Amino acid sequence: MIESAFLNFSLTVSMILLLAGLIFSFIRLVVGPSLPDRVVALDLMTVLIIVFCGIFAILENKPAFLDVALVLALVGFLATVALARYVERYAQRQQSQSDEEGQP
Repeated sequence: MIESAFLNFSLTVSMILLLAGLIFSFIRLVVGPSLPDRVVALDLMTVLIIVFCGIFAILENKPAFLDVALVLALVGFLATVALARYVERYAQRQQSQSDEEGQP
């Protein structure tokens, strides 16, 4: 366990704020009016979970969670790139359909 009372307190407060951020991000993911809003919310949740793993590794003195955070960061990056590519193709498809409907 951590020996410094201030560090322990600040890490605990950080965990609480991260949990609040995750809750609000999940709400945006579910409610989000558009697909890009949902992609950004999912990316934010990934970043918050990575930070959570880092803080948990410090709190519990278990460096293995830093490896988990690193792997999650790599997977999250690839997922964000894939989702951005999907949104781009979706927008292009919608644009081409609207152009075809406008022509006689």
